[in-house]
Amino acid sequence: MTIKTLITGADRGMGYELALELGLKGQYIYIGSRNLARGQAAVARLEAAGVQAQAIQLDVTDHESIVAAKASITAGLDILINNAGIAVDHETKPSELSLDAIRQDFNVNYFGLIDVTQVFLPLLKAAPAGRIINISSAVGSLTLASDASTSIHRLQASGYQASKSAVNMFTIKLAAELEGTPVTVNAVNPGWVDTSFGGGGGNRTVQVGVARTVELATSNTLTDSGTFSDIDGIVPW
Repeated sequence: MTIKTLITGADRGMGYELALELGLKGQYIYIGSRNLARGQAAVARLEAAGVQAQAIQLDVTDHESIVAAKASITAGLDILINNAGIAVDHETKPSELSLDAIRQDFNVNYFGLIDVTQVFLPLLKAAPAGRIINISSAVGSLTLASDASTSIHRLQASGYQASKSAVNMFTIKLAAELEGTPVTVNAVNPGWVDTSFGGGGGNRTVQVGVARTVELATSNTLTDSGTFSDIDGIVPW
């Protein structure tokens, strides 16, 4: 049976790399893209590489778009990777960061993630072993942000960081709710990946950044749920 995977924000960056690597491992990939033309272009590149994929218009901030995306997936769904995200803080101090910027961070990174998850959860519950993987970030770790010796403590991105902290909490609570079901829920820290999202210059390649997510999405015996980890191990909440 072919594993079917939906990745949000998959037309570039880490989302595209996830689509490529999981597709090359035999999974059928739904490319969730706010801009359908970009999604279709990504599918063309994937198909040229030997990946089976389909572009789906999916704006995580638009509930009707999410519902329509679900309706277009008629063959079921095994894995949801909530990858779409933004950061609009621009190193602004928390005392000066506008509410509009904070709302933009939360609308995509948190509220959008929840909306997508809730809409697609019935499909995942119907799968033999549904998996939800939330792309979070160590910058949302309260433990690391409280440690003055870390770069995360010094980072000025309180809107983005808070949205990822919220994602971590949602991951914990949803995993607890679904305990005893075949659906697992986990958060992943990709690290500072060298993509356009991170402004370039990240200390991890995109391949390293997606490695832990690929592990979770391809494990034949995944029992972990409610975890926050990266390729190097567990990340503190």
